Amino acid sequence: MKLRLTSSYEYLHLRFDRYCRLLASMLYMLQMILYTSVAVYAPALALSHVTGLNTYIAVTLVYVVCIFYASQGGMKAVIMTDTFQAAVLVGSLFLILGYGLSWAGGTAQVWQDNVSSGRMEFFNMDPSPTVRHSFWSVIVGGTFYWTTMFCSNQASIQKYLSVESISQVRIALWVSSFGMIVIYSINFLTGMVLYSAYKDCDPLTAGYISGQDQLLPLYVMNFMGSLRGMPGFFVAGIFAASLGTVASALNSLAAITCEDIIRGLFKKNLSANKGAIYARWISIFFGALSFALVFVVERLGSVLQVALSFNGMVGGVTLGLFSLGMFVPWANAKGAIAGAVTSLMVVLWIGLGAQIATVNGQIQLDSKPTSIEACPCINETTIILNQSHEFDDDEVPSIYKTSYLWYSAIGCTLTMLVGIVVSFATGAQNPADVDQDYLSPPIAAMFRIQTKPCSVTNVQGITNYGLELEDEKSQIDTCKSPKCSS
Repeated sequence: MKLRLTSSYEYLHLRFDRYCRLLASMLYMLQMILYTSVAVYAPALALSHVTGLNTYIAVTLVYVVCIFYASQGGMKAVIMTDTFQAAVLVGSLFLILGYGLSWAGGTAQVWQDNVSSGRMEFFNMDPSPTVRHSFWSVIVGGTFYWTTMFCSNQASIQKYLSVESISQVRIALWVSSFGMIVIYSINFLTGMVLYSAYKDCDPLTAGYISGQDQLLPLYVMNFMGSLRGMPGFFVAGIFAASLGTVASALNSLAAITCEDIIRGLFKKNLSANKGAIYARWISIFFGALSFALVFVVERLGSVLQVALSFNGMVGGVTLGLFSLGMFVPWANAKGAIAGAVTSLMVVLWIGLGAQIATVNGQIQLDSKPTSIEACPCINETTIILNQSHEFDDDEVPSIYKTSYLWYSAIGCTLTMLVGIVVSFATGAQNPADVDQDYLSPPIAAMFRIQTKPCSVTNVQGITNYGLELEDEKSQIDTCKSPKCSS
């Protein structure tokens, strides 16, 4: 907030060097271009199989609308539309959950159905990182993941910097955290309702649908399709989430391209008006690029999982870079680059290896038992194929079985550890030479000694507060001392 940067990665330039900044910027670009394609294509594909909505029409409309208001209205338009879209999303979720609980016989019945099937797991304390969802992977790994989304993601930080004071940012973060808890709680309850409704006839095992992400659209059409306006409201809620993701991504991509590439890499100065024009055309370019990538993703189904996992991998590395700069005053640019590159190679090796093993049928994700006893008109061949597929994961290295929730934690921790070691090996940064605005306030306070207050606010650009001219040199020498804060 003190630095008031347009691109959050400009901080890495100020704290380390421009190469570190460019590395983080390029990773973010790749991450968001892939992620936006998935965020639009995945729900469109699920809806098309169940509702008959044409996938290409849906995807095209989303991109046309997003590119228009994100490029023309900027951050203000993104925030205003995000607010409206969030209301539509939450409204549709509440409506589906309310009707679902009512038709399933109430909350007690839904709870009992899930408890009796062994689906309710609390405090699975297994410390193994290969357990997909344990207490440790959710609490520790999940905390790292959401910290990357809230604290090192350009789309989030750009919104924080659009308000006037840091107190408003704190309020926004509390509201956002509460909202995320509400939405995820609704999602969990909706999942319980879905199991209660299909406990005797699993549509996936029976071959009625081809993927788990089609289960909720199928439920809405089966149970609520006759309610006037309900299918449309559901579709609106799904695409409200897609619109919000794409719009924020396009705006953030335009910002870091202007700041990190045009100004940072090519060192081209842009006026405010010229920068706005550049940002509009850059938003249109990235929107068109992401839209084109949808048709590539369609041909390569495994890319969907890779792109989603890549989101967590890159987020952990960038969080490690920011943490290294803010919490370790001794860290230097060489350490930051070495830590980021090493960490990125490791998490990509783990993540991509896991995805390849999953596609090849070498890794089986844990699942709970399902039933098809009450399914009418079952295709026996389909059932045999769905149930007889066996996975052999004995030959898969254990590292590939690591839960996806640990990717961000591994990336962040490894970046910091390698960064610290390399920094000390190549000559640690003197904490006294680091601007305190670049450090986290508690860390800066540790290195601030109040016994020798300094009257000069900036060594390079001296401001003399009533000092006599002959005393100025001694004050400058005092300020350069490690015992005096700059």
